[in-house]
Amino acid sequence: MPIIVNGQTYYRTAEVCQMVGISRTTLFRWLAEGIFNEAEYRDRRGWRLFTEDEINKLKTEAHRVTRAG
Repeated sequence: MPIIVNGQTYYRTAEVCQMVGISRTTLFRWLAEGIFNEAEYRDRRGWRLFTEDEINKLKTEAHRVTRAG
């Protein structure tokens, strides 16, 4: 369930992974490897919160196609 704060909608990790079509393991690996920047926002429990812009960037990365070797 998205969170709305001051008119901005934020999504938690599980929601983001489902929307993008990747596993939590993949998301955390991308964050650790610097493929995607750490979430800019966190709630008071320390859980990552993602904006729609961040989700769109993740979708772009998830659906990127490269030419094989």
